[in-house]
Amino acid sequence: MISSVRGPVLSVELDHVVVEIGGGVGLAVHAAPATLASLRRGEQAQLATSLVVREDSLTLYGFADTASRELFVLLQTVSGVGPRLALAMLAVLEPDTLRTALAEGDLPVLTRVPGIGRKGAERLVVELRDKVGVLAPAGSGPATHSGNSVRTQVTEALVGLGFAARQAEQAVDAVLAEADPEVVRTSDTSAVLRGALTRLGRHR
Repeated sequence: MISSVRGPVLSVELDHVVVEIGGGVGLAVHAAPATLASLRRGEQAQLATSLVVREDSLTLYGFADTASRELFVLLQTVSGVGPRLALAMLAVLEPDTLRTALAEGDLPVLTRVPGIGRKGAERLVVELRDKVGVLAPAGSGPATHSGNSVRTQVTEALVGLGFAARQAEQAVDAVLAEADPEVVRTSDTSAVLRGALTRLGRHR
């Protein structure tokens, strides 16, 4: 298993980053939008990773810390939860928030994630309530860099998750219109992304 990747960032795409690991080899690492937003081309990246093996593919997923990776792996032990949905859960909810919701059976929090209905949330709680407590709390993730506007970054991230560009733009604009000015001023991409995903989930 490839448990971590470190090296210069060759490119940051909508749903993955390419990290050079030496010898001219670059690995594509899929990650949540907030993690991708913290990376810049030419800078060093260090990510905890999980390799998902399928019959026809090998896909590497990256995380800011090992605790987030462990939660990603744990989520996939639940029937019906694959890597894409597990990553979406970590994109919408902070790891500590997700752990607390699972431990306390907070279904309204869990159903904020697009693709998670009440029955799915109940199944997650039943199967993981007694397991999330053994995971280490998440460390602080990499800082979000300013650069492109919050609107552009979040819209691109949503398109990378499969939403139509116009749909993504409308959701982001609605969230920004309602957001605390401090969120916009500090380029809090993850907060805007969570709000947009929640709004898109309600309209699906």
